[in-house]
Amino acid sequence: MTTETRTAVLLMAYGTPRHADEIVDYYTDIRRGRPPTDEQLANLTSRYEAIGGLSPLAARTEAQRDGLQRMLDEAAPDQYHVVLGLKHAEPRIESAVAALAADGFHRVVALVAAPHYSALSVGQYLERAKAAAAPLGLDVTGIESWATEPAFVQFTAEQVRAQLATLPTNTKVLFTAHSLPERVLTIEGDRYPGEIRATAKAVAAAVGLTHWSRWAVAWQSAGRTQEPWLGPDILAVIDELAEAENDANQQRGVLVCAVGFVADHLEVLYDLDVEAATRARGLGLAFARTACVNDEPSVMAALAARVIAAR
Repeated sequence: MTTETRTAVLLMAYGTPRHADEIVDYYTDIRRGRPPTDEQLANLTSRYEAIGGLSPLAARTEAQRDGLQRMLDEAAPDQYHVVLGLKHAEPRIESAVAALAADGFHRVVALVAAPHYSALSVGQYLERAKAAAAPLGLDVTGIESWATEPAFVQFTAEQVRAQLATLPTNTKVLFTAHSLPERVLTIEGDRYPGEIRATAKAVAAAVGLTHWSRWAVAWQSAGRTQEPWLGPDILAVIDELAEAENDANQQRGVLVCAVGFVADHLEVLYDLDVEAATRARGLGLAFARTACVNDEPSVMAALAARVIAAR
């Protein structure tokens, strides 16, 4: 089957430095061309060192690409070709689109390795893909959201059940996602906070958690800018849980379920596994985190089905 009849799949993700000598360029790109200060660079580098040197996100994202390709090959042999397009590292979204055009593809299904739509996140990825494709004659169909995809909800619910079995009975589940500037709330039609809550509600219902008494939504990894970001922050919620009036003789716990992230990376391995875990345990709370999706076959199969349906 030729590229003229096959469909390209552009799997987009944030990107990360693959080697230490790429950190400065990566950080500069995140800051829209402004190089980081020595203090900012040292802070980021120390966070990478705390999780083993660098983020495993590059390898995780490649595994997701390969997993999606396998599932598409099983469902529709030789009809789809999956490539990565990254926001802040190579292969860039624009580079990936140009390569697909050069290879003779005409149709592209684009999706982001993030379940929840926001104009400030997933929306920007899709806009970049479509802007790069338009002058090259590629037709791009975007998948905006998979926030309540049943396979995603089921996988997450299974993780919550397994971790709760290891924690005190008095444990609260905190569903977290990357905070965004509060101005997202002023963007007409932006669904981000609602989609995060929809995922949390679906998982909580699957597990059998009662509303608010056993679970809540918190935000994490807010940017260090002057504008306000969505809250409450995960660390503030942990502080409140520790201060809440409870039976002093009963051990308490917190289980963090990072539903806004689908791969192990800095915001999970440091912001949660180091920073949030240290805060919780220092306040006498048992702490655990559910696993990320990464390249979980059931979820990759579900995404493959969505790609086929979007063709």
